[in-house]
Amino acid sequence: MKTQTYDPTDPQNWNQFAGEHRIHIGFAVRDVTAASRFYQILFGTVPSKTRPGYAKFEPVDPPLNLSLSERSKDRDKPTGQGTHYGVQVKRPEAVSAAIDRMKAAGLEVRIEESTTCCYAVQTKAWVNDPDGNSWEIFVVLDGDAAIRKDGDSQCCATKPAEAATEAAACCA
Repeated sequence: MKTQTYDPTDPQNWNQFAGEHRIHIGFAVRDVTAASRFYQILFGTVPSKTRPGYAKFEPVDPPLNLSLSERSKDRDKPTGQGTHYGVQVKRPEAVSAAIDRMKAAGLEVRIEESTTCCYAVQTKAWVNDPDGNSWEIFVVLDGDAAIRKDGDSQCCATKPAEAATEAAACCA
């Protein structure tokens, strides 16, 4: 099993990946330990970050940011499905450019600046595709935050109407 070339003490490493963008997928899982074992086998690498109920994989090839958030069995939200999708960028200016591009196209953009989500401080912009899937464009400002999410963060919400209720339960 390969280990990540990932030094969590180096704040410059949060945005080290090939190219200027990489895809991000967040999955709701029943058992983060079992899911982590599966993705270790699939990607041939260990998670770059683990916390209670949470694991993150950042394989180099394919360039991906995959987050796994454990859902309690009593939640009515299904597991095994994407909770949201995203594009991680390296610089805050790339988030700003995406906001300008999306607003110019007439999309409703929800902006979060220096918010904590999935144990990382991020600046992000959210939009929904025509089928209601949430997409975020984000930059990691600090990849090792002490808390899972800020109270105001839309972290893991799947639709704008669900943002307020899901934000509270997203990473719980």
